[in-house]
Parts: sequence; C-alpha cells; structure tokens
Amino acid sequence: MRKISIITLVLAVVMIANQSCTKTYFDINKDPNNITSGTVTYDVVLPAALSTSGSIIATQWGFLQNWMGYWARSGSYSANSVEETYNITTSFGTGIWSNLLDNNYDYQVIIGKAKTAGAGFYEGVARIMRAHNTALLVDLYNNVPYTQAGQGASGNITPSYDNGLTVYKDLFRQLDTAISLIKVASTTGPNKGITENDIMFKGNNALWVKFANTLKLRMIIHMHKVPTTEFDRASEVAKIVAEGSGYLGAGENAAVNPGYAADKPNPFYNSFIKDAAGNATGNNRYYAANKWAMEYYKWNGDLRKNYFYAPVGGTGTTYTGVDYGLPPSTTNAYTSLSLIGAGLGKSPTMSQWILTGTESLFLQAEAAQRGFITGTAATLLSSAIAESFSWLGVPTTTQTASGYLSFNATYTDCDISAAAAPASATATATGDKNFTILSQKMFALNGIAPFEIFTDWRRTDIIYGTGNAGYTPGPALSVSPAVGSNKIPTRLFYPQNEYNYNAAAVAAQGTITAQTKIFWDR
Repeated sequence: MRKISIITLVLAVVMIANQSCTKTYFDINKDPNNITSGTVTYDVVLPAALSTSGSIIATQWGFLQNWMGYWARSGSYSANSVEETYNITTSFGTGIWSNLLDNNYDYQVIIGKAKTAGAGFYEGVARIMRAHNTALLVDLYNNVPYTQAGQGASGNITPSYDNGLTVYKDLFRQLDTAISLIKVASTTGPNKGITENDIMFKGNNALWVKFANTLKLRMIIHMHKVPTTEFDRASEVAKIVAEGSGYLGAGENAAVNPGYAADKPNPFYNSFIKDAAGNATGNNRYYAANKWAMEYYKWNGDLRKNYFYAPVGGTGTTYTGVDYGLPPSTTNAYTSLSLIGAGLGKSPTMSQWILTGTESLFLQAEAAQRGFITGTAATLLSSAIAESFSWLGVPTTTQTASGYLSFNATYTDCDISAAAAPASATATATGDKNFTILSQKMFALNGIAPFEIFTDWRRTDIIYGTGNAGYTPGPALSVSPAVGSNKIPTRLFYPQNEYNYNAAAVAAQGTITAQTKIFWDR
C-alpha cells in the first residue's frame, strides 16, 4: 500500500473542509488555526518525518532478512512463492519506492521552509535525512527521480530519472551543506524547539555531524570499485578529516524515539514482536531463525544467537532454525523454532535505529583496511564486534566479545589477525582481511541492517562463512522446490505505477532485469 506523505495528509484535510465553501460567502468561517500548505511549519513536520523514517527502516526489509539468511518463513504459513523463488515482478516491494519518495517530500518541505526562516538546524537535519533516503533508493533501483522529484504540486508528475552515480556525488554536496549549517546552528531563534522536535539526537549538533560523516563513509565504501576517474574518494575523505568530527562510535546510534509506549510501541517491536495489546504479532510467528545463520553462531560458540533469536517456546536453551523456502509443514511450525529474539525486540519503548554505531565501526574498519582512512583495521574490527555485543545487551560485553574472538582465532572469517593482506578487491578470498571484516559485519548486523548486508553482498560478491571448514557458504539460497535456476535478485524493479504513469522515464533506463546491477556493483 502506498504511504501518503505527512504534508499530503494535512492538505487532504484542508481540501475536504473547503469543498462546500466559497471565498465570497464563507470567509467568515475560516479557522485561523487551521493548517494549510502555506502555514504548515518545519518544526511541526520534522518529528513526524523522522518517525516515518524510523518506521521505514523497521518494517520494509523482511524479504532481505530472508534473502540474506537471517530469518526464514516458519512452516505454519503458506509459502511466498514470488519471494522464495526470487521470481520478482514490478509488483514486488512497491511500498519501498513510494515510502522513501514520500518521506523525502516531507524533508523537501522542511528544507524550503526552514531555509526561508533561517532555521539552519532544521534545514540541515532534513538535508541529511533526504540524503539517507535517496542513497537507499539508488542502492535498490540505481537511476531514480532526484532533481525533478517532489515537483507534483507544481505540475511535474512524470519526473525524469537521474544517473545513480551523479545522484551519489550530489549527496556529498548536500551533506556538506547540512554539516556547515548544523555546526554553527543554535537551538534558539528560528531553531527553537529543535531539542524537542529532533527525536533522534535532541538537538546535539556534534552527533548530527557525525551521522552525516558516517553516511558519507557508507557511500564511499559502497563505491570502492568505482574508478578514481569517476569518483574522487580521496578528496571526499579529506573533507571529512578536515571537518574533524569523525564518525558515529560506540554507544552512538542514529535512532528515533517520538515517545514510544506500551500502547504506542516501537515500529519494529510492533511489527515483529508484540502489538499494542501485548499479543504476539503474526510476523512474530511467520519469521523464524534461518537455519544457516543459526548454525553459524553455534559453530563459533557465539552467544549473540541467544539475543538475535529466542529459545524454542520462549524459554530454555534449545535454539533451532529452519531452511528458507522449506514447504509448510507441522514439523517446522513456529512452535518448534526459534523466533526473533529480545536483543532485537527489547521493549515497546525502545528507540528505532536508523544506523547503529556497530555498523559505523565496521565501515571504519573496512575503510582503514582499504587504505581510505587512517586507523588500524584490526582495532576497529574488535571495537565493532564489542559494540555488537553491547548493543544486543549481552552481559559482560568486553569479556564475552574477547572470548568470542579468542575462541575463533584460527578462522579467517572471525579473526583479522589470522588473515593475510587483501587478496582481491572483491573480498572473495578467505585470506582477505576485507573478507574477515565483512563476514563479521554480516553476523553482527543480523536483523538490524539487512539492506546494508545486501549491498555488501552485491558490491563484493562475498560468500559468507567460507572460513569455517565444513560450514555451508552463504547466504543460504531458498530450498523452494520451484526456485529453478533463479538467483537472489541484485535489485528491485521499478514499481508498476511507474511503468503505467511515468513510462518514458522508465523506458529511458533500458532493459531492466532482476540481475541488472547498481552502478557501484562492478
């Protein structure tokens, strides 16, 4: 279902109210407090827009949780033939496109109104979040509406698509602008209310700048194969270094919380754990542990399995996964499987993550190993793993994380000190330190950032888990009897509505298949 933007909802109310009135006779009945397109303010829109961003991250990536080997459908439910056979169409995942574009429209409104008012903090935050959303769109569809996006109100309902690389490059400029605005922004004057309306960092300038720099680093990493003739990563890294704030670190998470409560729960919790009435959701019983990931944690003696997943029946010490795509059966019913764990669904009041400090540290580790930034890759990797344990709520984090690394010191997918120098740019070789970093990142971000892992898998062609002898490499493919020769898609199709109502823009992209690559996938 297509999400309607916050602004659109507001305007709809206004239009309904005005349908039976004319200016000549009914001006006397105008409500001076009624919100219109001209009076809606940036401070009102921001918390709702940020909340929507959190909901998108929380609820849109169920299929990627399955494709990347984290979750699988329990046998209590009928098979999703399209998803489980990878036979996707223009009707698959269409809400992602509309949700991100609609959310971007809200940020676009904030940018325009905040800029006019001189509210640099609000403008900067909106620019950062629009850049975050736009990068996701590029990473999933490649060429997307950008320079002409959000112009429906002015009559352009068939925006052309911009080249993915060109969009990426401009996002760096947008983030530069945002950083310059936020670094000098006060929390008073036109920026009044930012500490309350900023439901992510509570008006903390430094954390917003770190988040922006982390988004830059994420894009730089995504483009690690793009030649320097097309993208000057050195100059972009130099800008980050010169700015001086660094990146999100341990305990620093980009996460929103508009005031989640038991009766208004966090969107991830509400979707995958329990609803507002305290009842287990359908998704909680639909999604179970993927056998492939579960066995990996068991093989490595990884205590995090007890937090990513729940024990069978909710209590005890038995943890069981299921093969993705296995036909429905009473033998693999949800009651006999491990479901989503308390490390992910902590409580109805938990903040909804957008980008965690764990992911940021893994990005820094890879960037250091590739020579993009200064720092010791092994140290950053250890910090990333420790932060993963901490974020999940594992007791005695430092000791437990250290024990995990010591126990697996001989496996190149676990301990960077056991790996050789980078063997290739693709991180496919088990002796490659980038392989080590990416493998650990994959198993640390279980359920948290499946989109980022999907991107890692595409941009490096990594086969996870090959460092453990006797362990089946992955991500595990669907075992659906109807899968045939289909492969995990490397992108989504443009939604059918685009083919119906913006056909010229879609046609300009040429032939699109489920294996058509994003520009950075080389």
